[in-house]
Amino acid sequence: MSTMIIVQGLIPLLPDAREKALGLAREVSQASLSEPGCLSYDFYVGLRDPNTLMLLQEWESLEALMRHFNTPHVEAFMRELPHIVSGEIVTRRYAVQAVDDGEDDLEPVSDGDALDEPPPNVVH
Repeated sequence: MSTMIIVQGLIPLLPDAREKALGLAREVSQASLSEPGCLSYDFYVGLRDPNTLMLLQEWESLEALMRHFNTPHVEAFMRELPHIVSGEIVTRRYAVQAVDDGEDDLEPVSDGDALDEPPPNVVH
């Protein structure tokens, strides 16, 4: 099994810098996706607060993520951050091991175990 790295972050934006922040996010996301070891890299706008960006990255390895921090596009993004944020940026990094999706590990679900309704708090 290999270990992948997931990075999740919350970036509070200054309302008057929101459009600039979205442009910077698009630029760094597009450039990062071309890096070796980058599996996904995207920003999402908060539903409760449209002036909050959520960052979600997936990397093949910690080494690939460390190389990412030294790229020109990340350095440019980091230079601009003080001009667009309204508070503390919170980031978390997770090391995740992939699980083999082999059918041998799966147990069948009987009809009695099926859910008739979705669990609470599911948005349709």
